[in-house]
Amino acid sequence: MAEHKSKLESVREWVVQNKLRTVGSLWLSGIAGSIAYNWSQPGMKTSVKIIHARLHAQALTLAALAGAAVVEYYDHKSGSKTERYAKFLPADPYAHKD
Repeated sequence: MAEHKSKLESVREWVVQNKLRTVGSLWLSGIAGSIAYNWSQPGMKTSVKIIHARLHAQALTLAALAGAAVVEYYDHKSGSKTERYAKFLPADPYAHKD
C-alpha cells in the first residue's frame, strides 16, 4: 500500500532537495515585491527605492537561509538524511584498514 504524504510534507521534501533554488526564488520574489511596494511610495528618489528593495530582499534571504539551516539540523537530528545517503556509503567503513 502506497504511503500518502500530506501537502506540507511534500513541500518540505521539495525544499530540502532544492535549497538553493528555494532561497533564490525567495530572494527574487522579495526584491520584486519590495520594488513594487517602494514604487508606490511617492516622494522617494529612485536610488533610495532600489536600496530599500535590496535591503528587504537581503533580510528575506537571511531568513530563508536560517530556515534552511533549521531544516538541515532537523534532518540531521531525525536521521532521515542518513537513510537517504546510506546507499552511497560502504557497508563496512573500516574494510580497507587491514
